[in-house]
Amino acid sequence: MTIIGAPKEIVKDESRVAMTPQSAVDLQKLGFDCMIQSGAGKAARFSDKDYRDAGVTVAKTAAELWEKADVVAKVRPPQPAEAKKMRKDQTVISFVYPSDNKTLMANAAKAGSTMIAMDMVPRISRAQKMDALSSMANIAGYRAVIEAGNNFGRFFTGQVTAAGKVPPAKVLVIGAGVAGLAAIGTAQSLGAIVRAFDVRPEVAEQIESMGAEFLLLDFEESGSGDGGYAAPSSPEFREKQLELFAEQAKDVDIVITTALIPGRDAPILWTADMVAAMKPGSVIVDLAAERGGNCELTVKDEKIETKNGVTVVGYTDFPSRMATQSSNLYATNIRHMMTDLTPEKDGVIVHNMEDDVIRGATVAHAKKVTFPPPPPKIAAIAAAPKKEKVPELTPEQKRAAETAAFKAETKNQVTLIAVGAALLLAVGLVAPASFMQHFIVFVLSVFIGFQVIWNVSHSLHTPLMAVTNAISSIIILGAVMQIGSGSWLVIVLSALAVFMAGINIFGGFLVTRRMLAMFQKS
Repeated sequence: MTIIGAPKEIVKDESRVAMTPQSAVDLQKLGFDCMIQSGAGKAARFSDKDYRDAGVTVAKTAAELWEKADVVAKVRPPQPAEAKKMRKDQTVISFVYPSDNKTLMANAAKAGSTMIAMDMVPRISRAQKMDALSSMANIAGYRAVIEAGNNFGRFFTGQVTAAGKVPPAKVLVIGAGVAGLAAIGTAQSLGAIVRAFDVRPEVAEQIESMGAEFLLLDFEESGSGDGGYAAPSSPEFREKQLELFAEQAKDVDIVITTALIPGRDAPILWTADMVAAMKPGSVIVDLAAERGGNCELTVKDEKIETKNGVTVVGYTDFPSRMATQSSNLYATNIRHMMTDLTPEKDGVIVHNMEDDVIRGATVAHAKKVTFPPPPPKIAAIAAAPKKEKVPELTPEQKRAAETAAFKAETKNQVTLIAVGAALLLAVGLVAPASFMQHFIVFVLSVFIGFQVIWNVSHSLHTPLMAVTNAISSIIILGAVMQIGSGSWLVIVLSALAVFMAGINIFGGFLVTRRMLAMFQKS
């Protein structure tokens, strides 16, 4: 039986774990035996007992786990001491950051291990369930707002109290990727006035749908890059960008920067001059601190306060500060990856290098370094194509277009009337007189009924109820006209028609009233 194990993370202050009790239950359904190092989940509030209750074997030491596990799942890249434990035909799954860890990949290839980088999962629709970068970025964006609130001396929401009026905080989010959107949503829910900027104009709709203001930069340049990331900006665009930020610096209270392209140093977007222009008590949370930071004054893994009283937070462990949630999401990403690696759910790994997702995430396999991967056959998330601007018509052109449309519509109507008249004449030549009388009444009733139904106001109804009630009203009118007939059968049928149509009308009013009540504030 294939064993999948998760050792305790040895990087300082790393609290996450790659396997949770729930993910272990799901992995066992795929045919795996699960193993965890003792104490590996403690910082994320998962005890050894929780794992044992889930059917997981608890290994006393990391050495025991590395020796017995066929698949080792980690959060951080294997450290040098861990890399020495990698062996032939063993699969290691973790964040790898291959551009910065070439030696690690070479050691994995030399040992004959297969290494899967969760940060290299292609950003295609089918792979979203394994996108660990997005999972962690979502948590980082949320936590950034909480961290900003912890260092901000006021409420986020505006309040009017007996002691005075408190203005709402103004929050600027730079970068509207997964982390940025999470930050926007969190700040908005706390009652702040939220503004956001991104070099990709296509994300404006997402920002505005969350209730934030999109800061539009009037500059003809597409900032959309490969894989859903932003592309590097031109010097001219960057200059305009900095001018916009300099204006915002005087007004906003909290800045959250998220601009980062994998494998590249973070661009400086918030300069020292902008920090100096901010009000005392303002907060900057730099989510790009691990790659140098978007703020010029950011210090990696530290929180500093400038001379003018602005707090700059440069922590790089935001997901780890919410270890329980992070571990749950990351372990789920791992489980989905293992589902793709075991198509028969029999615990036997099938490493299909023809699969876009598996190939894209694999950085070492069959004693070879397989990074960088070829482009996926399925295109990654692409920017929406720009719509061509339709030139506006002059008043003369508009009138000419309206006249042409009216003539075409009139011609069609005349043609239809002529064809209908010809058909009616043809029927009249062969049909008896009594049939023609009834047929003419039928055609007129259809025409009048159509006009009555579609001219009913929807103000007191939903459109569907308006139409059904109009039809029911016509039925009642027709039945009332027939109820004075001398035939008892016609009288009974007319009375039933009035009764059933009346139920439909009154029921329609009641249903409409209940539907409208759903949208009324109590």
